Amino acid sequence: MRFLRRNADEAAETTTTEDVSAEVTSADPSRTPGKGRPTPKRREAEGKRRGPVPPPPRTQREALKRARGNKVSKEERRAAAVERRQRMMAGEDKYLLPRDRGPVKAYIRDVVDSRRNLMGLFMPLAILVFVALIVPAPAIQQYATLLTTFMLLAMVVEGFVLGRLVNRRVRLKFPNDTTRGLSIGWYSFIRASQLRKLRVPKPRVNPGDKV
Repeated sequence: MRFLRRNADEAAETTTTEDVSAEVTSADPSRTPGKGRPTPKRREAEGKRRGPVPPPPRTQREALKRARGNKVSKEERRAAAVERRQRMMAGEDKYLLPRDRGPVKAYIRDVVDSRRNLMGLFMPLAILVFVALIVPAPAIQQYATLLTTFMLLAMVVEGFVLGRLVNRRVRLKFPNDTTRGLSIGWYSFIRASQLRKLRVPKPRVNPGDKV
C-alpha cells in the first residue's frame, strides 16, 4: 500500500510540475522552454561536427596535398599519371587492368613473350595491305592479297597451336585454376598478335628464355 501511495504522490508531483511549466510558458510566450539536457561545450560540438581525426599522412606527397587543402595541381596529376603508367608497364598487379591481373595472366604473358611468334607481324601486315590498296597497280594488289591470305592462315594455325600449348602449361602449373581454356587461348592470341614494343605490361622475359 505504501508503494501505491508513493507512486500516486510522484505522479501528482509530476502533473503539478508540468501544469506549472505550461502556465509559465503560456503566461510568457517569449520564454523558451528548457531542453531537459545540459548544453554541450563548444569543443565537443566542433568535434562531433568535424568527425573523426584523419590518420597522419604516409608520404610526402600526401602531406603536401593536405597542406594545400586537397587541391591537386596539374603538375601533380601529371606526375601521378606518369607514375601509374610506369608501374603498370612494370607489371605491378595493383595498377593493371582487371583482364591482366593475377599470377595466371602473368604466366601466360611470360610464355608468349618467351617465343618468337609469326602473329607479331599482324600489324605490319595490315599496314602493308593498306598501302597496297592505295597503289594503283593491279599486280601489286594481287600479290599483296595472296600474301595477306597466306599470312592470315598461318597466323590462325599458329594461334591455335599456341593456345593449346599455353593451356597445357597453365593446367600443369596451376592445377586449381578455373579459367576457361577459350579465355586462356584468346588472351594468348591477343598478346602474341601485338608488337613486342607495344605490349602492356612490358615483357619480363626475352625470346628463348625458359619459363
